[in-house]
Amino acid sequence: MAKRRRVGNLLALAVLSAVVQRPMHPYEMAAVLRERGKDQDMPIKWGSLYTVVANLTRHGLLAAVESGRQGRRPERTVYRITDAGLEELADWTRELIGVPEREHPRFEAGLSVLGVLRPDEATELLRQRLDRLEDQLAGQRAELARVAREVPRIFLIEAEYDLAVRAAEADWIRGLLDELITGSLPGLAQWRAWHETGAVPPEWAELAERGTEQ
Repeated sequence: MAKRRRVGNLLALAVLSAVVQRPMHPYEMAAVLRERGKDQDMPIKWGSLYTVVANLTRHGLLAAVESGRQGRRPERTVYRITDAGLEELADWTRELIGVPEREHPRFEAGLSVLGVLRPDEATELLRQRLDRLEDQLAGQRAELARVAREVPRIFLIEAEYDLAVRAAEADWIRGLLDELITGSLPGLAQWRAWHETGAVPPEWAELAERGTEQ
């Protein structure tokens, strides 16, 4: 079970991971995180950066060390990570790596109601998704190979994971498409008949009734 974090926004995790190397002001944090592609690894709303930094400071995970102004630029406060922040960063990372949590991607939500579409339309949409996925995967593989020539692998493993997950999704879609195209998908005939006649197949009606009895 995931712990309730003092600052639960994943941007807070990203900020702590940046400041652990050296003190920074928020503008530097954003530049470092963008350079590392952290917005590709986790949902980040850049507009909330200053709020997250303020909350991390309020909870003692960051501490302001100095404020300065260059020319006409606004005053910038530099923050360092505290001992409590180091402990939080390590503990949060342990949890994310070691404790599996069920996540619900948008694609899974769509698959859960796939039956509302006609089988032929569902097949075409899955083909479109697979084509786009394969294009994206080719680009990801090329980019990862390019970056890997300069960046140690330890800083690229999240990109490897994302690539592996997306490749597995593509393989799964290929298998489902094969079942749809060959007609070997169990229940395909009832699915097609439902859309052609508007009558719910008896087997499906029985399942629905069984669900209401629980």
